[in-house]
Amino acid sequence: MRMADERKERVLHTRVPHSLEREIKHRARRLGLSVSTVVRHVLQHTFGLVDDIVTDGTNVALSLSGDEPLAAERDDGTDEGARIIAWQDAVLNVNAVCGRCNAILPRGARAGVAVRERPGPPAMLCLGCLAKSTTGDQEDR
Repeated sequence: MRMADERKERVLHTRVPHSLEREIKHRARRLGLSVSTVVRHVLQHTFGLVDDIVTDGTNVALSLSGDEPLAAERDDGTDEGARIIAWQDAVLNVNAVCGRCNAILPRGARAGVAVRERPGPPAMLCLGCLAKSTTGDQEDR
């Protein structure tokens, strides 16, 4: 169901304070992206980030109590239903953010781009996280 919805662009209207509008527009200009793209990226990454923070906090508490940490449900902050089967080394034509460490990946930088077994959201890794992924330090899903 979600995959079919992803193909249809939707417009979401919201009211924001003037200061937030200025900040979003400033960051969009600095990154060379449209305001719409910046807002979309922020919204897409926020849910994964919150999930990661909750899991990390739970794992700290479990470790302190001597229990086993929880297994990570995903490691790139994206939809786990669209499994990544490979990483392709590429030169970016747009600015992006590393899905693991949140490093800014400027246009023209080399990065790992996810190849999925079926359509899904884009995912990119900086070269450091890509190297860890390919040496087996982190398991990809």
